[in-house]
Amino acid sequence: MKGRIVALGRVNTREAAALIVDGRLQDFLIDPDRQVAPPPGTVFRAICDRALKGQGAMMLRLPAGRRAFLRQAGGLRPGQAVLVQVSGYAETGKAIPVTMRLLFKGRYAIVTPDAPGVNISRRLRDEDARARLREIAAPVLAGVDGIGLILRSSCRGAAQEAIAADIAAMRDVAQKVLAGGAGSQPELLLEGAGAHALALRDWDEPDLLAEGEGAFDDHAVHDLLEALACGRHPLPHGACAFVEPTRALVAVDVNTGPDTSLAAGLKANIALARELPRILRCLGLGGQITIDFAPLARKDRRQVEQVLKAAFRRDPIDTALAGWTPLGHFELQRKRERLPVLGGELG
Repeated sequence: MKGRIVALGRVNTREAAALIVDGRLQDFLIDPDRQVAPPPGTVFRAICDRALKGQGAMMLRLPAGRRAFLRQAGGLRPGQAVLVQVSGYAETGKAIPVTMRLLFKGRYAIVTPDAPGVNISRRLRDEDARARLREIAAPVLAGVDGIGLILRSSCRGAAQEAIAADIAAMRDVAQKVLAGGAGSQPELLLEGAGAHALALRDWDEPDLLAEGEGAFDDHAVHDLLEALACGRHPLPHGACAFVEPTRALVAVDVNTGPDTSLAAGLKANIALARELPRILRCLGLGGQITIDFAPLARKDRRQVEQVLKAAFRRDPIDTALAGWTPLGHFELQRKRERLPVLGGELG
């Protein structure tokens, strides 16, 4: 089916959401086992446990005996209670990554404790629209101290009442969580959003919203996922790429296939550069990523790198392009913001 479809379903017993555009899977979300891996956005009152000398970091105690890792923990001392928010997924056997920079994210607004002021997405460039948004926010935040606001690009075209209601809801959540900061024991203060809530919050309005038990079957979501999870990804002109997560990194290998022309390597590499954000996003892959491009003249590296930069600039997950290695590979560092769907997640 042509158009933009959001399918809300389940994989095994867990919530999952798929974004399909013109028959291609563009994004996929799946809930973790919350007893093992709390999703990003979860807020805890944590207790400082042990400083990591030389790193400026701190190990924290969470409820149920879990551990968290906090960077930039200067000034904290063991036994101190702090409010932290889960910032990503940990590698197997490692502590949960957290941050003290709390964000309460809604459809239109992000409330930022300890960062006062109203900021508006740079994508909203119309000055009249920006002034209108400030007028909407002002009365909702009146009399509230120490809380700031970021208005998202999704505000474009939204009704004034919907924006104001979202700001008020996020403000109330933030105030409730901040009020729970006092205490001497670790405690869960706010559950992170599930896959269905994230899809409705962060994805643009679809042409069709499919819900219910048959949503994934009706739109062949399982088939689309299996095609991605097989590891082989076809590219134009018979080329293909293999994306294989290992314990240390994600390896990407680009092959030209039957095309033996002089431009084959460049064409295959540019095609992979355009597709890679979608593949990584749908498979939930992050961390260190190493690309072994097809044979490429040194003079063409800049062109491939520019395509990579443009592709990841449109991707919602923070990705740092580290550059070329002496062996001619290209390295990326991607935030572990998604739960990987490989390794039995689809079974």
